[in-house]
Amino acid sequence: MTALKPTLRDALAGADRALVGLWNASGSPIAAELMAGSGADLLLVDGEHGPIELRDILQILQAAEAYPVTTIVRIPWNDPVRIKQVLDLGAQNIVVPMVSSAADAEAAVRAARYPGAAGERAGSRGIGSALARSARWGRAAGYVGDADRHVSVVVQIETADAVANAAEIAAVDGVDAVFIGPADLAGSMGFPGSPGAPEVVAAVDAAIDAVRGAGKPVGVNAFAEADQDRVLARGAAFVFVSADVTLMARGSEAAVARIRDTRAAADSY
Repeated sequence: MTALKPTLRDALAGADRALVGLWNASGSPIAAELMAGSGADLLLVDGEHGPIELRDILQILQAAEAYPVTTIVRIPWNDPVRIKQVLDLGAQNIVVPMVSSAADAEAAVRAARYPGAAGERAGSRGIGSALARSARWGRAAGYVGDADRHVSVVVQIETADAVANAAEIAAVDGVDAVFIGPADLAGSMGFPGSPGAPEVVAAVDAAIDAVRGAGKPVGVNAFAEADQDRVLARGAAFVFVSADVTLMARGSEAAVARIRDTRAAADSY
């Protein structure tokens, strides 16, 4: 029978250091495979802002499968239909964006779980694993009864209300980790485009403290080195440090600029 990969929950529990992640924002399976082989611990597939549909997600998951990287899919919204579809594609780890309350977190967890037997934990995920990659088309033995062990749910804090409710969100049963998004948080707080504003930085730090106080791992999106160092020193268990599109944009600019600027300087003499 087919064995599934360890989940993000497993990776965090077994880690002796903070985990480092990269984004696939382009939707390219080739970019995903390149980043999966980079040594990164985590690869986040951005189904919220990226041009990424279900078939794209499937191809990215397949491209990353051969590498020792934990792949996480961010869904567009806290939508039980999309959660079901992404999990059936074989995603074992999901990020649910814009979770601002414990009720939002409970809804995300419920959508990711199959219904339990009478009196057991609530779940609403439709059961179609025999026809889906999630159970490798029936080759992952006992998947329906054991699905919770193969799925991790991460909820994303990115509003002022979410920061205020961070401890309650983190305490929800079935939330395996909390991910902080400073960009949308900045917008929610009245500082759009300025995640480095002191008020936003303080809110990120407060959310880290609240989630850790609730006993759950917390991660942060931090592309600036100073932010990475700060959140890791504060106890973040994982950090996302760049994206495929960012690396291509900055790398291509730097490659062109070296020749262009060198030739411009030579021509000025």
